[in-house]
Amino acid sequence: MIRKQVYVEDRQEKRLKQLSKKLGRSEAELIRQAIDQALATDTILATDLKAWEQEKAFIRGLMAQKPTRRGRRWTREELYEEEH
Repeated sequence: MIRKQVYVEDRQEKRLKQLSKKLGRSEAELIRQAIDQALATDTILATDLKAWEQEKAFIRGLMAQKPTRRGRRWTREELYEEEH
């Protein structure tokens, strides 16, 4: 193992000590587990962020479009009928 020194906030220190005592596991073990969880979700978060950026660009494109001259060709009631 490699030794690392990190700073945590007071609230994190208190919660870490409580959880360590409650679970009967060392603080270091809990920290290693949290690091593993963060690293496992890193690719998921990056993918989700990329998808969200694409979605925002799509929405901005729709917002930039001018309304059609003919207006809507559907009613709200028709939309609800199609869903059910």
